[in-house]
Amino acid sequence: MGHRVERLASQIKDELSMIMLLKYTNSPFGMITITGVLLTADLRLAKVYFSVFERTKRKEALERVNADTPAIRHELASKIRVRFMPELRFYIDDTADQVEKIENLLKEIHKNDNQVGNELSGS
Repeated sequence: MGHRVERLASQIKDELSMIMLLKYTNSPFGMITITGVLLTADLRLAKVYFSVFERTKRKEALERVNADTPAIRHELASKIRVRFMPELRFYIDDTADQVEKIENLLKEIHKNDNQVGNELSGS
């Protein structure tokens, strides 16, 4: 990724974080955190990844954000000066879920290792 692309992606992430904080402060799905922005090389599309504090309300949050995308893009355009404001596509960031799943698998493996070790030592 070029320097210009990285810089604009970082700017978009910072500005979207503030927009989301203000727009969804009292929302039923809790706090929304922008976790990453991937921008295409031609600067036409920004994939925006976000996490939601209330895990059970992720789908509702995504639907709401998608419905608000034109207004969010308009507000973003007023804060960032670019010739063409990228199209925004929002995605739920499930990285934390994957980390939790891996940690649980590792705990299970270690628990099984301890059981096998106890059996081998004759306990």
